[in-house]
Amino acid sequence: MSQPQRVRTILTLGLPIIGGMLSQSLLNLVDAAMVGRLGETALAGVGIAGYANFIALSCIIGLSSAVQSLVARRHGEGRRAEMARPVNAGIILALTIALPLSLLFATFSDSLLGLMSRDSAVLAIANDYFDYRILAMSAVGINFSLRGWWNGTYRPMVHLRLLLVMHLLNVILSYGLIFGTLGLPTLGAAGAGLGTCIALIIGCLLNAALVWHDARKHGFLRAKRDRRALATVLRLSIPHSLQQLLFAIAIAVLFWIIGQIGTQEQAIAHVLINLALFLILPGVGLGMASTSLVSHALGRNQPSEAQQWGWDVIKTALVIICLLSLPMWLAPERILALFITDPQLVEQARLPLQITGLAICLDAASLVLTQALLGAGAHRLVMMVSVGGQWLFYLPLAWLFGPHLGFGLTGIWLVQLVHRSLSSLVFISIWRRRHWADIKLG
Repeated sequence: MSQPQRVRTILTLGLPIIGGMLSQSLLNLVDAAMVGRLGETALAGVGIAGYANFIALSCIIGLSSAVQSLVARRHGEGRRAEMARPVNAGIILALTIALPLSLLFATFSDSLLGLMSRDSAVLAIANDYFDYRILAMSAVGINFSLRGWWNGTYRPMVHLRLLLVMHLLNVILSYGLIFGTLGLPTLGAAGAGLGTCIALIIGCLLNAALVWHDARKHGFLRAKRDRRALATVLRLSIPHSLQQLLFAIAIAVLFWIIGQIGTQEQAIAHVLINLALFLILPGVGLGMASTSLVSHALGRNQPSEAQQWGWDVIKTALVIICLLSLPMWLAPERILALFITDPQLVEQARLPLQITGLAICLDAASLVLTQALLGAGAHRLVMMVSVGGQWLFYLPLAWLFGPHLGFGLTGIWLVQLVHRSLSSLVFISIWRRRHWADIKLG
Protein backbone atom coordinates (compact mmCIF):
# COMPACT_ATOMS: atom_id res chain seq x y z
CA MET A 1 0.00 0.00 0.00
CA SER A 2 1.45 3.39 -1.02
CA GLN A 3 1.85 6.25 1.46
CA PRO A 4 -1.05 8.30 0.05
CA GLN A 5 -3.27 5.21 0.29
CA ARG A 6 -2.21 4.67 3.89
CA VAL A 7 -3.02 8.27 4.77
CA ARG A 8 -6.37 7.90 3.01
CA THR A 9 -7.11 4.76 5.05
CA ILE A 10 -6.17 6.53 8.29
CA LEU A 11 -8.38 9.52 7.49
CA THR A 12 -11.29 7.38 6.26
CA LEU A 13 -11.30 5.51 9.55
CA GLY A 14 -10.12 8.30 11.82
CA LEU A 15 -12.06 11.36 10.65
CA PRO A 16 -15.51 9.99 11.59
CA ILE A 17 -14.13 9.02 15.01
CA ILE A 18 -12.65 12.50 15.37
CA GLY A 19 -15.95 14.00 14.25
CA GLY A 20 -17.81 12.07 16.91
CA MET A 21 -15.34 13.00 19.62
CA LEU A 22 -15.14 16.64 18.52
CA SER A 23 -18.93 16.84 18.51
CA GLN A 24 -18.97 15.63 22.10
CA SER A 25 -16.25 18.05 23.15
CA LEU A 26 -17.94 20.85 21.24
CA LEU A 27 -21.12 20.03 23.10
CA ASN A 28 -19.31 20.49 26.42
CA LEU A 29 -17.97 23.82 25.17
CA VAL A 30 -21.48 24.87 24.09
CA ASP A 31 -22.79 23.93 27.54
CA ALA A 32 -19.95 25.95 29.08
CA ALA A 33 -20.84 28.92 26.88
CA MET A 34 -24.54 28.71 27.84
CA VAL A 35 -23.89 28.20 31.54
CA GLY A 36 -21.20 30.89 31.46
CA ARG A 37 -23.96 33.44 30.85
CA LEU A 38 -25.22 32.62 34.35
CA GLY A 39 -21.94 33.82 35.89
CA GLU A 40 -18.58 32.47 37.05
CA THR A 41 -20.13 30.65 40.04
CA ALA A 42 -22.38 28.57 37.77
CA LEU A 43 -19.47 27.94 35.39
CA ALA A 44 -17.24 26.73 38.22
CA GLY A 45 -20.05 24.55 39.63
CA VAL A 46 -20.74 22.83 36.32
CA GLY A 47 -16.99 22.43 35.82
CA ILE A 48 -16.56 20.63 39.14
CA ALA A 49 -19.60 18.41 38.52
CA GLY A 50 -18.38 17.62 35.02
CA TYR A 51 -15.05 16.38 36.36
CA ALA A 52 -16.84 14.34 39.03
CA ASN A 53 -18.95 12.75 36.29
CA PHE A 54 -15.74 12.07 34.34
CA ILE A 55 -14.42 10.22 37.38
CA ALA A 56 -17.55 8.07 37.47
CA LEU A 57 -17.52 7.28 33.74
CA SER A 58 -13.82 6.48 33.74
CA CYS A 59 -14.65 3.34 35.73
CA ILE A 60 -16.28 1.86 32.62
CA ILE A 61 -14.52 3.63 29.74
CA GLY A 62 -12.15 0.69 29.24
CA LEU A 63 -15.06 -1.30 27.79
CA SER A 64 -14.80 0.70 24.55
CA SER A 65 -11.14 -0.07 23.78
CA ALA A 66 -11.48 -3.67 24.94
CA VAL A 67 -14.49 -4.39 22.72
CA GLN A 68 -12.99 -2.51 19.76
CA SER A 69 -9.62 -4.30 19.88
CA LEU A 70 -11.29 -7.73 20.20
CA VAL A 71 -13.75 -7.07 17.37
CA ALA A 72 -10.93 -5.84 15.10
CA ARG A 73 -8.66 -8.76 16.05
CA ARG A 74 -11.40 -11.32 15.24
CA HIS A 75 -12.11 -9.44 12.01
CA GLY A 76 -8.43 -9.78 11.04
CA GLU A 77 -8.41 -13.47 11.98
CA GLY A 78 -11.49 -14.12 9.84
CA ARG A 79 -13.69 -15.15 12.80
CA ARG A 80 -16.73 -13.28 11.48
CA ALA A 81 -19.41 -15.40 13.19
CA GLU A 82 -17.96 -14.54 16.63
CA MET A 83 -17.20 -10.85 16.09
CA ALA A 84 -20.14 -9.54 18.14
CA ARG A 85 -19.50 -11.69 21.21
CA PRO A 86 -17.22 -9.06 22.79
CA VAL A 87 -20.07 -6.55 22.36
CA ASN A 88 -22.40 -8.84 24.29
CA ALA A 89 -19.83 -9.18 27.05
CA GLY A 90 -19.33 -5.39 27.13
CA ILE A 91 -23.06 -4.76 27.57
CA ILE A 92 -23.32 -7.29 30.40
CA LEU A 93 -20.31 -5.77 32.16
CA ALA A 94 -21.64 -2.23 31.59
CA LEU A 95 -24.87 -3.05 33.39
CA THR A 96 -23.18 -5.09 36.10
CA ILE A 97 -20.67 -2.35 36.91
CA ALA A 98 -22.51 0.90 36.08
CA LEU A 99 -25.78 0.34 37.93
CA PRO A 100 -24.30 -0.12 41.43
CA LEU A 101 -21.61 2.50 40.79
CA SER A 102 -24.17 5.13 39.77
CA LEU A 103 -26.04 4.54 43.03
CA LEU A 104 -22.77 4.75 44.97
CA PHE A 105 -21.70 8.02 43.34
CA ALA A 106 -25.17 9.53 43.81
CA THR A 107 -25.12 8.63 47.49
CA PHE A 108 -21.71 10.15 48.17
CA SER A 109 -21.85 13.03 45.67
CA ASP A 110 -21.73 15.67 48.42
CA SER A 111 -18.46 14.29 49.79
CA LEU A 112 -16.91 13.87 46.33
CA LEU A 113 -17.75 17.37 45.15
CA GLY A 114 -16.75 18.86 48.50
CA LEU A 115 -13.19 17.71 47.87
CA MET A 116 -12.92 20.04 44.87
CA SER A 117 -14.30 23.30 46.24
CA ARG A 118 -14.99 25.09 49.51
CA ASP A 119 -17.46 27.57 47.99
CA SER A 120 -21.00 26.66 49.13
CA ALA A 121 -22.65 28.45 46.20
CA VAL A 122 -20.48 26.55 43.72
CA LEU A 123 -21.19 23.23 45.46
CA ALA A 124 -24.97 23.77 45.42
CA ILE A 125 -24.92 24.14 41.64
CA ALA A 126 -22.47 21.27 41.22
CA ASN A 127 -24.64 18.86 43.23
CA ASP A 128 -27.77 19.53 41.18
CA TYR A 129 -25.92 19.14 37.87
CA PHE A 130 -24.09 15.96 38.94
CA ASP A 131 -27.24 14.23 40.25
CA TYR A 132 -28.78 14.42 36.77
CA ARG A 133 -25.64 13.39 34.87
CA ILE A 134 -24.98 10.27 36.94
CA LEU A 135 -28.42 8.87 36.07
CA ALA A 136 -27.16 8.12 32.54
CA MET A 137 -24.07 6.14 33.59
CA SER A 138 -25.46 2.75 32.48
CA ALA A 139 -26.51 4.18 29.11
CA VAL A 140 -23.00 5.59 28.60
CA GLY A 141 -21.44 2.20 29.45
CA ILE A 142 -23.62 0.42 26.90
CA ASN A 143 -22.76 3.08 24.32
CA PHE A 144 -19.05 2.49 24.94
CA SER A 145 -19.49 -1.18 24.05
CA LEU A 146 -21.64 -0.45 20.99
CA ARG A 147 -19.07 2.10 19.79
CA GLY A 148 -16.49 -0.68 19.94
CA TRP A 149 -18.52 -2.59 17.34
CA TRP A 150 -18.67 0.27 14.82
CA ASN A 151 -15.02 1.26 15.22
CA GLY A 152 -13.78 -2.33 15.28
CA THR A 153 -15.55 -3.11 12.00
CA TYR A 154 -14.15 0.02 10.29
CA ARG A 155 -17.53 1.84 10.18
CA PRO A 156 -17.22 4.74 12.62
CA MET A 157 -19.36 6.93 10.33
CA VAL A 158 -22.49 5.12 11.58
CA HIS A 159 -21.65 6.06 15.14
CA LEU A 160 -20.85 9.63 14.10
CA ARG A 161 -24.29 10.09 12.54
CA LEU A 162 -25.90 8.79 15.72
CA LEU A 163 -23.82 11.14 17.86
CA LEU A 164 -24.80 14.14 15.77
CA VAL A 165 -28.49 13.36 16.32
CA MET A 166 -27.91 12.81 20.05
CA HIS A 167 -25.89 16.00 20.48
CA LEU A 168 -28.39 18.12 18.57
CA LEU A 169 -31.09 16.83 20.88
CA ASN A 170 -28.81 17.57 23.84
CA VAL A 171 -28.26 21.19 22.82
CA ILE A 172 -31.99 21.79 22.33
CA LEU A 173 -32.97 20.19 25.64
CA SER A 174 -30.15 21.79 27.64
CA TYR A 175 -30.84 25.28 26.30
CA GLY A 176 -34.54 24.93 26.98
CA LEU A 177 -34.03 23.61 30.51
CA ILE A 178 -31.34 26.16 31.42
CA PHE A 179 -33.28 29.24 30.32
CA GLY A 180 -36.87 27.97 30.46
CA THR A 181 -37.63 28.18 26.73
CA LEU A 182 -39.59 25.79 24.45
CA GLY A 183 -42.19 25.33 27.20
CA LEU A 184 -39.64 23.70 29.51
CA PRO A 185 -39.06 24.62 33.18
CA THR A 186 -36.24 27.00 34.10
CA LEU A 187 -33.66 24.89 35.94
CA GLY A 188 -30.54 27.00 35.46
CA ALA A 189 -27.23 25.16 35.36
CA ALA A 190 -28.90 21.92 36.47
CA GLY A 191 -30.91 21.95 33.25
CA ALA A 192 -27.74 21.25 31.28
CA GLY A 193 -27.27 18.07 33.32
CA LEU A 194 -30.86 16.88 32.82
CA GLY A 195 -30.79 17.65 29.09
CA THR A 196 -27.58 15.66 28.65
CA CYS A 197 -28.99 12.73 30.64
CA ILE A 198 -32.12 12.48 28.49
CA ALA A 199 -30.14 12.76 25.25
CA LEU A 200 -27.68 10.04 26.32
CA ILE A 201 -30.45 7.58 27.14
CA ILE A 202 -32.23 8.18 23.82
CA GLY A 203 -28.90 7.86 21.99
CA CYS A 204 -28.22 4.53 23.70
CA LEU A 205 -31.57 3.12 22.59
CA LEU A 206 -31.02 4.24 18.99
CA ASN A 207 -27.50 2.80 18.96
CA ALA A 208 -28.67 -0.55 20.30
CA ALA A 209 -31.33 -0.75 17.59
CA LEU A 210 -28.74 -0.07 14.87
CA VAL A 211 -26.30 -2.67 16.18
CA TRP A 212 -29.13 -5.20 16.55
CA HIS A 213 -29.96 -4.79 12.87
CA ASP A 214 -26.31 -4.97 11.76
CA ALA A 215 -24.68 -7.52 14.05
CA ARG A 216 -27.29 -10.23 14.64
CA LYS A 217 -25.64 -12.50 12.08
CA HIS A 218 -22.33 -12.06 13.92
CA GLY A 219 -23.71 -13.25 17.27
CA PHE A 220 -25.08 -10.02 18.77
CA LEU A 221 -27.42 -11.00 21.61
CA ARG A 222 -27.73 -14.46 20.07
CA ALA A 223 -24.89 -16.48 21.48
CA LYS A 224 -25.21 -18.11 24.85
CA ARG A 225 -23.32 -16.55 27.74
CA ASP A 226 -19.65 -16.67 26.76
CA ARG A 227 -17.59 -16.76 29.96
CA ARG A 228 -14.34 -16.59 28.02
CA ALA A 229 -15.44 -13.42 26.21
CA LEU A 230 -16.58 -11.91 29.51
CA ALA A 231 -13.24 -12.70 31.13
CA THR A 232 -11.25 -11.34 28.19
CA VAL A 233 -13.20 -8.07 27.95
CA LEU A 234 -12.92 -7.63 31.72
CA ARG A 235 -9.18 -8.36 31.68
CA LEU A 236 -8.54 -5.82 28.95
CA SER A 237 -10.91 -3.16 30.23
CA ILE A 238 -9.76 -3.04 33.86
CA PRO A 239 -6.28 -1.52 33.24
CA HIS A 240 -7.66 1.08 30.80
CA SER A 241 -10.55 1.95 33.10
CA LEU A 242 -8.19 2.18 36.07
CA GLN A 243 -5.89 4.43 34.04
CA GLN A 244 -8.79 6.69 33.08
CA LEU A 245 -10.10 6.67 36.66
CA LEU A 246 -6.75 7.81 38.02
CA PHE A 247 -6.50 10.34 35.19
CA ALA A 248 -9.95 11.68 36.08
CA ILE A 249 -9.02 11.85 39.75
CA ALA A 250 -5.83 13.62 38.70
CA ILE A 251 -7.91 16.28 36.93
CA ALA A 252 -10.04 16.62 40.05
CA VAL A 253 -6.88 17.00 42.16
CA LEU A 254 -5.59 19.54 39.64
CA PHE A 255 -8.87 21.43 39.97
CA TRP A 256 -8.44 21.36 43.76
CA ILE A 257 -4.87 22.65 43.40
CA ILE A 258 -6.13 25.50 41.23
CA GLY A 259 -8.87 26.14 43.79
CA GLN A 260 -6.14 26.93 46.31
CA ILE A 261 -5.33 29.92 44.10
CA GLY A 262 -8.96 31.12 43.77
CA THR A 263 -12.49 30.59 42.39
CA GLN A 264 -11.79 32.84 39.41
CA GLU A 265 -8.83 30.65 38.50
CA GLN A 266 -11.07 27.58 38.72
CA ALA A 267 -13.52 29.16 36.28
CA ILE A 268 -10.66 29.95 33.90
CA ALA A 269 -9.24 26.44 34.28
CA HIS A 270 -12.62 24.92 33.42
CA VAL A 271 -12.57 26.75 30.07
CA LEU A 272 -8.89 25.99 29.42
CA ILE A 273 -9.26 22.28 30.15
CA ASN A 274 -12.33 21.99 27.93
CA LEU A 275 -10.45 23.74 25.12
CA ALA A 276 -7.50 21.38 25.68
CA LEU A 277 -9.82 18.37 25.55
CA PHE A 278 -11.27 19.74 22.33
CA LEU A 279 -7.78 20.01 20.86
CA ILE A 280 -6.51 16.57 21.91
CA LEU A 281 -9.51 14.72 20.53
CA PRO A 282 -8.18 14.61 16.94
CA GLY A 283 -5.10 12.87 18.33
CA VAL A 284 -7.18 10.49 20.43
CA GLY A 285 -9.61 9.90 17.55
CA LEU A 286 -6.83 9.02 15.12
CA GLY A 287 -5.30 6.95 17.88
CA MET A 288 -8.57 5.02 18.14
CA ALA A 289 -8.32 4.43 14.40
CA SER A 290 -4.84 2.98 15.02
CA THR A 291 -6.41 0.69 17.65
CA SER A 292 -8.33 -1.05 14.87
CA LEU A 293 -5.50 -0.86 12.31
CA VAL A 294 -2.90 -2.28 14.71
CA SER A 295 -5.19 -4.99 16.09
CA HIS A 296 -6.32 -6.02 12.61
CA ALA A 297 -2.69 -6.24 11.37
CA LEU A 298 -1.68 -8.31 14.39
CA GLY A 299 -4.68 -10.58 13.75
CA ARG A 300 -3.16 -11.23 10.32
CA ASN A 301 0.23 -11.85 12.00
CA GLN A 302 1.89 -8.75 10.48
CA PRO A 303 3.66 -6.92 13.36
CA SER A 304 5.81 -4.76 11.07
CA GLU A 305 2.68 -3.52 9.34
CA ALA A 306 1.12 -2.81 12.74
CA GLN A 307 4.16 -0.77 13.82
CA GLN A 308 4.16 1.26 10.62
CA TRP A 309 0.51 2.15 11.14
CA GLY A 310 1.50 3.71 14.46
CA TRP A 311 4.16 5.93 12.87
CA ASP A 312 1.86 6.96 10.01
CA VAL A 313 -0.97 7.90 12.36
CA ILE A 314 1.38 10.05 14.48
CA LYS A 315 2.43 12.08 11.43
CA THR A 316 -1.18 12.59 10.37
CA ALA A 317 -2.29 13.57 13.88
CA LEU A 318 0.57 16.05 14.31
CA VAL A 319 -0.38 17.96 11.16
CA ILE A 320 -4.06 18.19 12.15
CA ILE A 321 -3.37 19.22 15.76
CA CYS A 322 -0.89 21.92 14.72
CA LEU A 323 -3.45 23.40 12.32
CA LEU A 324 -6.14 23.40 15.01
CA SER A 325 -3.72 25.03 17.47
CA LEU A 326 -3.11 28.09 15.30
CA PRO A 327 -6.11 30.11 16.60
CA MET A 328 -4.94 29.53 20.18
CA TRP A 329 -1.54 31.01 19.34
CA LEU A 330 -2.68 33.84 17.06
CA ALA A 331 -6.01 34.98 18.54
CA PRO A 332 -6.34 33.68 22.14
CA GLU A 333 -8.39 36.66 23.31
CA ARG A 334 -11.10 36.06 20.73
CA ILE A 335 -11.43 32.40 21.70
CA LEU A 336 -11.55 33.16 25.42
CA ALA A 337 -14.13 35.91 24.93
CA LEU A 338 -16.60 33.24 23.80
CA PHE A 339 -16.61 31.80 27.34
CA ILE A 340 -15.40 34.53 29.68
CA THR A 341 -16.98 37.99 29.83
CA ASP A 342 -14.55 39.64 32.28
CA PRO A 343 -11.66 41.29 30.33
CA GLN A 344 -9.33 40.86 33.31
CA LEU A 345 -9.93 37.09 33.37
CA VAL A 346 -9.43 36.92 29.60
CA GLU A 347 -6.04 38.55 29.96
CA GLN A 348 -5.14 36.19 32.80
CA ALA A 349 -6.01 33.16 30.67
CA ARG A 350 -4.29 34.31 27.46
CA LEU A 351 -0.77 32.90 28.04
CA PRO A 352 -1.96 29.56 29.53
CA LEU A 353 -4.15 29.07 26.45
CA GLN A 354 -1.18 29.66 24.14
CA ILE A 355 0.86 27.19 26.20
CA THR A 356 -1.99 24.68 25.84
CA GLY A 357 -1.78 24.84 22.05
CA LEU A 358 1.95 24.11 22.07
CA ALA A 359 1.68 21.38 24.71
CA ILE A 360 -0.94 19.40 22.79
CA CYS A 361 1.21 19.48 19.64
CA LEU A 362 4.12 18.02 21.59
CA ASP A 363 1.76 15.40 23.04
CA ALA A 364 0.66 14.05 19.63
CA ALA A 365 2.81 10.90 19.76
CA SER A 366 1.57 10.05 23.25
CA LEU A 367 -2.08 10.56 22.27
CA VAL A 368 -1.78 8.20 19.30
CA LEU A 369 0.50 5.53 20.75
CA THR A 370 -1.52 5.02 23.93
CA GLN A 371 -4.45 4.00 21.73
CA ALA A 372 -2.27 1.97 19.35
CA LEU A 373 -0.86 0.04 22.31
CA LEU A 374 -4.40 -0.68 23.49
CA GLY A 375 -5.04 -2.24 20.09
CA ALA A 376 -2.05 -4.49 20.69
CA GLY A 377 -3.35 -5.47 24.14
CA ALA A 378 -0.72 -3.57 26.15
CA HIS A 379 -3.31 -2.12 28.53
CA ARG A 380 -1.23 -2.56 31.68
CA LEU A 381 1.84 -0.91 30.19
CA VAL A 382 -0.19 2.11 29.05
CA MET A 383 -1.72 2.40 32.51
CA MET A 384 1.64 2.30 34.33
CA VAL A 385 3.31 4.89 32.10
CA SER A 386 0.35 7.27 32.01
CA VAL A 387 -0.52 7.06 35.68
CA GLY A 388 3.11 7.32 36.77
CA GLY A 389 3.64 10.49 34.76
CA GLN A 390 0.49 12.14 36.11
CA TRP A 391 0.84 11.28 39.79
CA LEU A 392 4.61 11.17 40.29
CA PHE A 393 5.55 14.10 38.05
CA TYR A 394 2.79 16.44 36.95
CA LEU A 395 0.58 16.84 40.02
CA PRO A 396 3.41 17.34 42.58
CA LEU A 397 5.08 19.94 40.35
CA ALA A 398 1.74 21.62 39.57
CA TRP A 399 1.17 22.13 43.30
CA LEU A 400 4.77 23.29 43.78
CA PHE A 401 4.81 25.85 40.97
CA GLY A 402 1.13 26.85 41.25
CA PRO A 403 -0.12 27.76 44.72
CA HIS A 404 3.05 27.02 46.72
CA LEU A 405 5.63 29.11 44.82
CA GLY A 406 3.02 31.53 43.51
CA PHE A 407 3.41 31.14 39.74
CA GLY A 408 -0.36 30.63 39.38
CA LEU A 409 -2.02 29.17 36.31
CA THR A 410 0.93 29.99 34.08
CA GLY A 411 3.27 27.95 36.26
CA ILE A 412 0.90 24.98 36.28
CA TRP A 413 0.48 25.09 32.50
CA LEU A 414 4.26 25.26 31.93
CA VAL A 415 4.65 22.09 34.02
CA GLN A 416 1.97 20.51 31.82
CA LEU A 417 4.01 21.44 28.74
CA VAL A 418 7.06 19.57 30.08
CA HIS A 419 4.96 16.59 31.17
CA ARG A 420 3.31 16.11 27.78
CA SER A 421 6.66 16.35 25.98
CA LEU A 422 8.28 13.70 28.17
CA SER A 423 5.24 11.43 27.85
CA SER A 424 5.55 11.42 24.05
CA LEU A 425 9.25 10.53 24.24
CA VAL A 426 8.53 7.56 26.53
CA PHE A 427 5.77 6.14 24.30
CA ILE A 428 7.90 6.57 21.17
CA SER A 429 10.63 4.50 22.84
CA ILE A 430 8.13 1.77 23.78
CA TRP A 431 6.65 1.64 20.28
CA ARG A 432 10.09 1.40 18.66
CA ARG A 433 11.08 -1.66 20.77
CA ARG A 434 7.98 -3.62 19.59
CA HIS A 435 7.63 -5.94 22.59
CA TRP A 436 3.88 -5.30 22.41
CA ALA A 437 3.63 -7.40 19.21
CA ASP A 438 3.92 -10.64 21.23
CA ILE A 439 0.79 -10.07 23.37
CA LYS A 440 -2.04 -12.58 22.89
CA LEU A 441 -5.64 -11.40 23.33
CA GLY A 442 -7.74 -14.56 23.11
